[in-house]
Amino acid sequence: MRYAVVIERAGGNFSAYVPDLPGCVATGKTAEEVELEIREAIEFHVAGLRADGLALPEPSSRVEYVEVAA
Repeated sequence: MRYAVVIERAGGNFSAYVPDLPGCVATGKTAEEVELEIREAIEFHVAGLRADGLALPEPSSRVEYVEVAA
């Protein structure tokens, strides 16, 4: 499965979350670090859902960039 991930600058670090997996979040000092951390968080989250016998949420979020005049 392929889930959308939102990565944001959060003051002195970065945070990430997965809209289709509520509660699946990560933080890191750099964008690269938070990307690695969110990958691990997704794997852990999915493993927990499977262990509990729950279905994995279908990816439904999508990401688009919108250009605006500056």
